Amino acid sequence: MSRDFGARPPLQVAVPVAFVLWCAACQAEVEAPAPVRPARVIVVEPAAKSADVGFAGHIEAQDQASLSFRLGGRLVERPARVGVSVGDGEVVARLDPENELNELRSARAALAAAQGVLAQADNQYQRQRQLVERGITTRADFEAAEQARTAAQAQVDGAGARVRTAEDIVGFTTLKADAPGVVTAIGAEPGEVVAAGRMIVQLARRDGRDAVFEIPADLARAATPDVEVVVGLASDPNVKAHGRVREIAPQADPVTRTFAIRVGLTNPPQSFRLGTAVSGTLRGSAQTALAIPSTALVRRGQDTGVWAVDPGTTKVIWRTLDVISAGPATALVAKGIAVGDIVVTAGANLLHEGQSVMLPGMEPQ
Repeated sequence: MSRDFGARPPLQVAVPVAFVLWCAACQAEVEAPAPVRPARVIVVEPAAKSADVGFAGHIEAQDQASLSFRLGGRLVERPARVGVSVGDGEVVARLDPENELNELRSARAALAAAQGVLAQADNQYQRQRQLVERGITTRADFEAAEQARTAAQAQVDGAGARVRTAEDIVGFTTLKADAPGVVTAIGAEPGEVVAAGRMIVQLARRDGRDAVFEIPADLARAATPDVEVVVGLASDPNVKAHGRVREIAPQADPVTRTFAIRVGLTNPPQSFRLGTAVSGTLRGSAQTALAIPSTALVRRGQDTGVWAVDPGTTKVIWRTLDVISAGPATALVAKGIAVGDIVVTAGANLLHEGQSVMLPGMEPQ
């Protein structure tokens, strides 16, 4: 019986051909390029210069104090008047001190009595000490005299403290200016019975002048501390002074919904009197930070950055940023990008280093 081996050669050729085709498919799969993603981008533009903004206000003292008594009583004298200049330590008001003087006299009398008891106790102690040294008196009598002198000394110390307290209270019946300044308001007239803490004299100290303005919320956000403001008289705009924002109210006025700002003036002219109407100009300035859409920001671990596009290769490059602030719409960046950079603003979370993107206007490949 003969065997037919004519079918074997085709099987031997088919196996190598299939293997070659499978390897070619694997190589094609490995070398397949990453998909080109369409991207929405922007070109980083220079920071725009904000416009000058004007508003109206008035002059106030930089430091203003309401002077009041520490205790209540009948006001008998108030030499201070509105508009009068007072010096440091000058008397501006007095209360009737009769009751306080009586307390002081009583405390001094109690001190004198305690001092007499102490002198007597000290004499007794000295006698007992000499007698115990000579062995004439008992040790118990000596210790009793010593303890009596100690108690008398304590009484003197307590009476002395009460005298000093009474002297302080008598001093509280006289109201003095704690710094030189100008009286801007009066809170009581002679003959009135005033309570402790009630404003008697309002004093504007001479340390400096503030321009106070009421501005809307959008300007309050721009008026950051230390922003330069030019202040001029409302009646004569040529009379000017420069200052910087010193204080911004944290809460809006419940009626006008505006925010009060205080501008500390540098060397204001004499015509800038208290209450004078002035106008302020908030100088616009070019921001040093660059603004980009907040959707462009990407978090990678502890870093925040953006994907910048190389215009030559259309591949993305990671840029780590120094972000000053990031709002719902716009982020301000101090470092990491430059004017003219192309930044991906949509789909940035789907990209990786070196990936190609399709810019607007490019033909899909």
